[in-house]
This record gives sequence, structure tokens and C-alpha cells, in this order.
Amino acid sequence: MQQVFERGGTLEIAVARPGAIDAPTVDPLETAGSADLVWRLKIVALDEESLLVEAPVALGTTMPIADGVPLIGAITIGQNRWKFRSRKVSDERPEGARALCMRLELPEKVERCLRRFVRMEARSPATGSVRLWPLLDPKTVVASERANEAAFHAVVEGKEPPTPTGAMPTVGPGFTATLMNIGGGGVGLRVESADSGAFAHHRIFWVEVPLGPGQLIPIVATGKVVHTHLDSSHRTYVGVSFDFTFNLAHQAVVVEQIHRAMKSVQAAKEH
Repeated sequence: MQQVFERGGTLEIAVARPGAIDAPTVDPLETAGSADLVWRLKIVALDEESLLVEAPVALGTTMPIADGVPLIGAITIGQNRWKFRSRKVSDERPEGARALCMRLELPEKVERCLRRFVRMEARSPATGSVRLWPLLDPKTVVASERANEAAFHAVVEGKEPPTPTGAMPTVGPGFTATLMNIGGGGVGLRVESADSGAFAHHRIFWVEVPLGPGQLIPIVATGKVVHTHLDSSHRTYVGVSFDFTFNLAHQAVVVEQIHRAMKSVQAAKEH
């Protein structure tokens, strides 16, 4: 942890699942594809009992985590990856910090991850898999976003979601990716080699992101590819930034969806 802090590095955290307190520690990325929200957070300060990290943020809005919530975390040092348990202690805004920060318990121990990333069968749509389609005409997203907004608000109000009547935006053939993290204005994805050729021809996609059990309406949005890199298994890791150029109001809906998903995960751990 000290090495990561000294290098200005980050850690990844996810809210621990219900029943996970006494279970073996699981690397947050090993649950990728299960719609867990995994946040990459900068370490701001470190002492003998706790560490201070930047709070999770999505599209400029802080996603609160309640005090006392158990967390699962991971850090990467070189080619090695380590996992640990922690707990949210408090919110703080230290002098000079860019935004709100969270104080976390310093883990009593860290465990070596057996492998950097788990292998997943290509093209096997699992709960939490993200769907992407090359977006051929960005102006056509507005009707689809508004239909998504109407369905989301209906669910929030306890009503039956309206039957979708609008067509998809003008898109090309779609494929499935694995959600690695979400926040800060977009998502991090892992794409199997069979589908990665799409990024050689397209940089703008229509993205559908499920948010887990109990969240009936997925996030849909235009996504711009901002970076890609390959791993040794020829899988592509992709950073996608949400874009709301043609429907700025949709940004507030996406923020609310993520916020509700965070609250749902924290509420589940109490039962």
C-alpha cells in the first residue's frame, strides 16, 4: 500500500456482497460481469491505521458510501495484484483535496491474487455483461434515451415500465464486453479478441450497461472510446467516456441510476 501511495497510484474497491464478511476475499475484478460496481480511486493519504482515498464520482457527482460499509479492494504493483478487506470510516475534505474523500480502515492483511484477470468464455452473455453497437448516426440516440428515461422513472414510481416503442439508434452489429469499472464519466471494459476488431473502424458506440439485480433499467448512452490497450491474451481493455451532446438531460438520469445502484448494494449488505 505504501508503494502505491508513494507512486501516486490508485486502488480498486467494491462494496462487499451480502454474506461475504466470512467468505474468502475475492478480487473485485474476478466478479466483473456480475454487475458489481468497481471504482478506481486515488490514494490521497496513508497512516498507520487508515488510508484516505478520493470518493467515487460519476459524471461529476459523488456517489456516497455509508460509514461502516464493508469493502473489498485490490491494488496492483508491477505484474502482481493483491486483494484485501476494508471498511468505510468517514467522509473528509482535507485541505488542498480536489474533492470529497473517504477514510478507510487500513487492511490487516493483503492476499496475493492467483491471477491478474480471470478468463471468461467469449460471447457468453452473463448477467452484467455490457452490450456495444457501433453508432452510425449519433443524432438518432435521442428517442432511445428518452424511452429509457421514461422506463426508469416508471420503475422509480412503482409503475410498470412502458413497452419500448422506439427503435434502436442507427447502429451496426453489436457485441458483448465485460464491465471492469464504472465512474468518472464512463466505463472501463474488457473485450475478447474476436470482437476487438470493431475498434479499428469505430470510435463511437451505443452502450447498454446493466446495473445488477433489482435495477431493472440499464444505463444506455453514447460512448466515445478514449483509450485502448491489449493484454498478453489479445483481449482489449477499453476506456469509454459517456457523451450527452444530443440530449444533455440524459446525464442526470444516468447519475441517478448509478446512485440508486450504489444505495441498493449498500442496503443489501444489511439484510
